[in-house]
Amino acid sequence: MSRIGNKLIDLPEGVTVTVDEDNHNVTVKGPKGELTRQVSPKIKITQDSNQLKFERDNDNDKAIHGTTRANVNNMVVGVTTGFKKSLELVGVGYRAQKKGTTLILNVGYSNPVEITTPDNIDVDVPSNTEINVSGISKQAVGQFAAEIRDVRPPEPYKGKGIKYADEHVRRKEGKTGK
Repeated sequence: MSRIGNKLIDLPEGVTVTVDEDNHNVTVKGPKGELTRQVSPKIKITQDSNQLKFERDNDNDKAIHGTTRANVNNMVVGVTTGFKKSLELVGVGYRAQKKGTTLILNVGYSNPVEITTPDNIDVDVPSNTEINVSGISKQAVGQFAAEIRDVRPPEPYKGKGIKYADEHVRRKEGKTGK
């Protein structure tokens, strides 16, 4: 029995969900925007007033049942409140700046690294060492934040690099010099 898949999704005020049975697409419209996602044809989505219910035909589809429900719930949360990831730059001389739609990172390489931000993502640089990535799609926000982090992941000896704000970097001792 899928516990996540059996939960109902309560739709907040101002959110409309359209289910296209032919193409198996779900479209969620809200105050922040609109998201569309293709879902599995094995899952049936029904809407009762302001709740969504997910049903499957047999027990072989348990995993996709819960996954479909979680993805649609993330779409509903995204169009109402949105998602945000915060990153920190740790290291002497490490800094970030935003110029138009380009994020410029100086993280210890001989040349600055320039990353173009996607259209559906907002990047904010409140200080030289902080980057905030926000948007309505949880997948897109997480993917772009991961791409920024991959420019210079934190290393375990000094902790230098780009890390998530809530990430804990396990530190190693290093050589003793004896």
